[in-house]
Amino acid sequence: MPKKPAGEGAIATNRKARHDYDIEQTFEVGIALVGSEVKSLRDGKASLAESYATIRKDEVFVYNMHIAEYPQASMQNHDPIRPRKLLLHRAEISKIRAKMEQQGYTLVPLKLYFKTNKVKLELALARGRKRHDKRQAIMKREHQRDMARASGAARKAGR
Repeated sequence: MPKKPAGEGAIATNRKARHDYDIEQTFEVGIALVGSEVKSLRDGKASLAESYATIRKDEVFVYNMHIAEYPQASMQNHDPIRPRKLLLHRAEISKIRAKMEQQGYTLVPLKLYFKTNKVKLELALARGRKRHDKRQAIMKREHQRDMARASGAARKAGR
C-alpha cells in the first residue's frame, strides 16, 4: 500500500461537532505553533474533542486543543493544552464577531490538517442543536441512507 505524502490528510477531526452543531460557515485558518508541536502533529498526536475558539481583543484563540508533548524535545517542550492563536484576516474576524453577537453562534474547530507544509485548522461558525434536533438529524440521515440503498438495489436488479 503506497504511503500518503506528508503534506496531505487530516491529523485530527472533531466528529462530535457535526452532531452537536448546525454548521453555518467554515473557515480555513492558520495556527501559530512552536516547533515541538509541529513535530508532535507530524506523528498524529492531537485531539480536538473538547476544543473551542473565541475572539479576544481582535484576535482569535483556540482553547482545550490537546497536542501531545514531543518526547525528544526535552526541556523545550510545550504545554499540551495551551491557548493557541489562530491566524485570520481582520475582515474575517470582524465578520465572525458580528455573527457571534447574534444569539447562539459559537466557533468550533472541525479538522486539523497539513496543507503543503503548513498546519491548518478548519473552523466552523455553528449554532448549537437541541436534543430533538439531533434526533431529527439522525432520522433524516438514516432515511437518506435507506433511500440510497433501495436505489442501488434497484439499479443492480435492472442490469
